[in-house]
Amino acid sequence: MTGTDTLKARNAIEAVWRIESARVIAGVARMVRDLGQAEELAQDALVAALEQWPQSGVPSNPGAWLMSTAKRRAIDMLRRKENLDRKHQELGHTQSTETDAADAGLAPDEVRDDMLRLIFTTCHPVLSAESRVALTLKLVGGLSTAEIARAYLVGESTLAQRIVRAKKTLSTSNVPFEVPAGAELAERLGSVLEVIYLIFNEGYSATAGDDWVRPALCEDALRLGRIMAALAPDFAEVHGLTALMEIQASRIRARVGPDGAPVLLLDQDRGRWDQLLIRRGLTELAIAERLGPRGPYTLQAALAACHARARTPEETDWERIAELYAELAALTPSPVIELNRAVALGMARGPAAGLELVDKLLTEPALKNYHLLPSVRADLLMKLGRGEEARAEFLRAAQLTANERERALLLERAESCLAVRA
Repeated sequence: MTGTDTLKARNAIEAVWRIESARVIAGVARMVRDLGQAEELAQDALVAALEQWPQSGVPSNPGAWLMSTAKRRAIDMLRRKENLDRKHQELGHTQSTETDAADAGLAPDEVRDDMLRLIFTTCHPVLSAESRVALTLKLVGGLSTAEIARAYLVGESTLAQRIVRAKKTLSTSNVPFEVPAGAELAERLGSVLEVIYLIFNEGYSATAGDDWVRPALCEDALRLGRIMAALAPDFAEVHGLTALMEIQASRIRARVGPDGAPVLLLDQDRGRWDQLLIRRGLTELAIAERLGPRGPYTLQAALAACHARARTPEETDWERIAELYAELAALTPSPVIELNRAVALGMARGPAAGLELVDKLLTEPALKNYHLLPSVRADLLMKLGRGEEARAEFLRAAQLTANERERALLLERAESCLAVRA
């Protein structure tokens, strides 16, 4: 095999691993009941592929090959443990059926159940939010530790330690590898959706660093959302979150200029919005609303749909957006939601109406260091012709943000206030 052939084989293996790793880990974890061990066994299968495929060629069903190899290694490991005779009895049937099933391709229901178990485990509330995000991207998303570290602007060793600690916490806490039942299912599903949304938001509006958006994270979150929509099709909020991400992601190309500078919503070239993603999002929104009742993600998707349906900024139904924010605030009270409602009121009824609500939020402790509060207030003040006050607010917002692109935009807007006269 030539060097070019070897490189092609390695690239193929990497692509297959990104797609199939979660299924392999999930299938093995059901056998060994330990997420860390399952990942190690799946990695062993990957090493075997790296050794064999460049010589033998990529098999016709590479995912099944990886699954079969990993499960055989799991069986070997289990056989070496205590109570060998009992394990032989338990695994006799497993070896004759499961490995054959892996060769032939697992039944859809089995894959679905294994994947759900994996996602509910990596998103278990016993872990911190940052650990849930890292572990989910690693084991479900198929990202490398280096890729996750780069995305979140942390050192690779720091990220690796975070993942190790997360797996250890799951093990010491005896977290079962299972899909929760009954009332616990809805509660745990909320944790899963929260993790996916956190990943998407960091990609859509980076909290720190030099980039305004990180499309790769949005793509990873979208992939996870689509997986969940397929695995849990009867839950409205799963479709609501997927709808929200599809519609929001449709704007990514228009959110930055040629130099990487932020482009605000009303200034975006709507011809650059991805219509395929919008259609997919509206379809998911229709499913969510049909399943009902409307939860927070479905309501946010409905808000995003108002923008997606407007061919121009002037056609935006701001009154409807304000109503949806009021409905969302009643469901999940939050000063951030109220701040967004103030923006909508300012657009629908004039800046004075928006400013009245914003000023009521100035004493909210949760918004004390939230840069968008002075940013929104500055925008409303500027529209009212109160340039000096607006400039001071933009400067305060610039001090509070940790994103360099956003800081530059806020400072630019602060300087533009000098031309405004009361």
